[in-house]
Amino acid sequence: MVIVDTGFWLALANQNDIYHSQATTKLSQVKEPLITTWAVVTETCYLLLTKMGNYAQIRFLNSLSLGAFLVFDLQPSHSGHICQLMEKYANLPMDFADASLVILAEHLGHGRILSVDRRDFNTYRWKNKHPFENLMDLDS
Repeated sequence: MVIVDTGFWLALANQNDIYHSQATTKLSQVKEPLITTWAVVTETCYLLLTKMGNYAQIRFLNSLSLGAFLVFDLQPSHSGHICQLMEKYANLPMDFADASLVILAEHLGHGRILSVDRRDFNTYRWKNKHPFENLMDLDS
């Protein structure tokens, strides 16, 4: 499974996004399931609504209902670790959606991600030591 961040979803949805072409190409190359978190789904819907309108968020949610990606369920037991991560990366700062993706990477045992947020995902470490592998940085 490949982890997906909000910026990647936004780039896919918006033809005017500077990463749209790269995101579309990368999506066509990925041959395994995509996974994200409800925090990312919520953030993506909000940003699609405010930047592109109601139908953009509806299209995104319809893609979920059609099985285009999976959603990992955070548990209440994750909240303490999420707070620790937000404190550790307060200088960026780390938001809840990004923290949820670190939890997801730890659950999956890998940090392969599709994200346009290179600064943050080049800084974050899952299990405190493992870097993310941003597939957007790899040559097509």
